[in-house]
Amino acid sequence: MMTLSENVKGRGLEYVECCPAHERHVSKINEHITENNSMISYGKMMKFLIQGAHPTMGKVIAGIALAIFLFFSLRWLYQSNANATFTRYKIEFPSLPQAFHNFKIAHISDFHNTKNERIKKAILRKLKHEQPDMIAITGDLIDSRRTDIGAALTFINKLAEIAPCYYVTGNHESRLGKNELRRLMEGLEEAGVHVLSGREAFIARNDETISIIGIDDPCFSFKQTGVLENPTPESIDALSKGDAFSILLSHRPELYETYKKANVHLVLAGHAHGGQFRLPYIGGLFAPNQGFFPKYDGGKYGEDDFAMVVSRGVGNSLFPVRFNNPPEVVFIELKN
Repeated sequence: MMTLSENVKGRGLEYVECCPAHERHVSKINEHITENNSMISYGKMMKFLIQGAHPTMGKVIAGIALAIFLFFSLRWLYQSNANATFTRYKIEFPSLPQAFHNFKIAHISDFHNTKNERIKKAILRKLKHEQPDMIAITGDLIDSRRTDIGAALTFINKLAEIAPCYYVTGNHESRLGKNELRRLMEGLEEAGVHVLSGREAFIARNDETISIIGIDDPCFSFKQTGVLENPTPESIDALSKGDAFSILLSHRPELYETYKKANVHLVLAGHAHGGQFRLPYIGGLFAPNQGFFPKYDGGKYGEDDFAMVVSRGVGNSLFPVRFNNPPEVVFIELKN
């Protein structure tokens, strides 16, 4: 690199030595020239490597960057589908009997005959650790496209060893043949599961009681009569024999307004699969019976002395992959 003095002399001019201050000033100029020349040379070298000497180098670098991006994206997608998450809610109800303060519910929905042993083991391990007071199963235990009743009942039997289980059907159960449905229901009852098909059960503590009500999926009415009959507030209230604090198990979250008008306090539902693809700051992309950008895709909804909790579910059905939406089991603690 040429210094200032060399640059001047190279042009046939006379370079005059001056005072020390002048020398320091010249030294800084020389450093600046050297630094700039280095930066220019580095830029030229990179341009030469990428565009000049190796015309394919840019494509190679872009390909490597894309491969790295795809690798980590696919790894993240796999991890988010292969690992269960556990969501916890603490919900206060003024009408909750004091004896049920801290009553813990584990809520499982849309199991869909999942074959992922890692998820099943994680769920069982977590439930054993949490020791809930009850387990609510809100439909689609099986998948009508790949029905395996034996596998579903094996999982249910393990759940029933941990805590009392309460079950309602989903739309996939309505698609089963008569013999398959009977086998499933009989297997559930043999495991000690409370099958709440339009029924009410009671849980008592210290002379106080809460009610667990269950309704079948509306697809069962369509299967029997050819008409899809959604529940009404009156039909739900008709299932209850008293005015106890009531928990309703139902597969369908889109019937929120109906549930809110009924004499129930907590609703547990599923069906929406969290919208399958969850977009940051937006939520689920699509849910059955709600369409695009569903309102009730997962989480807690409600006000005053009423709440609905929607599980994003464990398994998949028609579409086998979730995005930003890992399998979920919900824990709910009731507070007075």
